Amino acid sequence: MVSKEAARDKPVTLAAVIGAHGLTGEVRLKLFGEGLDTLRSHKRFNGGTLTLKKLRDDGKGGAVARFEEVADRNGAEALRGTVLTVPRSALPPLAEGEYYHADLLGLTAVSDAGEALGSVVAVENYGAGDVLEIERPTGKRFMVPMIEAAVPAWDGERVVVTTAFAEL
Repeated sequence: MVSKEAARDKPVTLAAVIGAHGLTGEVRLKLFGEGLDTLRSHKRFNGGTLTLKKLRDDGKGGAVARFEEVADRNGAEALRGTVLTVPRSALPPLAEGEYYHADLLGLTAVSDAGEALGSVVAVENYGAGDVLEIERPTGKRFMVPMIEAAVPAWDGERVVVTTAFAEL
């Protein structure tokens, strides 16, 4: 099991480089957080290997960024597929009932009757809200909406799933 201290320092992905933009080393980003402001609040990514120099909206739901370490298009192209991470401890504190997807990944899932169900392997959002994907020990997976009726409780060690939502 991961200690709470280690969990606070695990990397959280905020964006991914999807390609070069222009000739001067800028990159196009796919954003995974709450938008530009979330990304802009951090200056160093990937353990300090990338330093944000400029950031702007691309007008298409993504962003265009320039990093101090990237001087030309070749350098920008070399970053394609790179995810931009920050330590979990660098993210702002949450209000009661809020969570970061990264905090749910890997948690043990149990039913409200105490039955071991497996572990959370993904958190998806298809537009109507978050959905947990839970993998059973058999390898079979099922999905549960992250609503109180389905997941009445969670903490840093486990998620509790209502039995009716855990049946296949």
